Amino acid sequence: MSAVQPLASAKSQIFESLLWFLPDWVQNTVLVLIILAVLATWIIKLRNKIVGRRALRQAQTQPVPAAAQYDQGSGADHLGPYAPRQTQPQQPSGADFLGAYAPQRRPEDGTA
Repeated sequence: MSAVQPLASAKSQIFESLLWFLPDWVQNTVLVLIILAVLATWIIKLRNKIVGRRALRQAQTQPVPAAAQYDQGSGADHLGPYAPRQTQPQQPSGADFLGAYAPQRRPEDGTA
């Protein structure tokens, strides 16, 4: 059984073989750009985590609004100028327009 482990992964070998054809200054520039990209993603993740923690902390210090009371109204009642316009009352439809073809109402069976 062999105890030899490969020194580099296949991805790094492919990366090195691609850079091997380039001049040294290009290789160094590419490596620096990759390192900067990794550092930038770490910084952005850290910044987002800090902003999230600050938002949670700030939300905990703000008072909780009181629960809505009965007959206080709902969200649509408080929309103000953004509320949908009131439509006109429902126009009759369906059987209301059948006229002579509408089914005749029968007298109710019940007490006379």
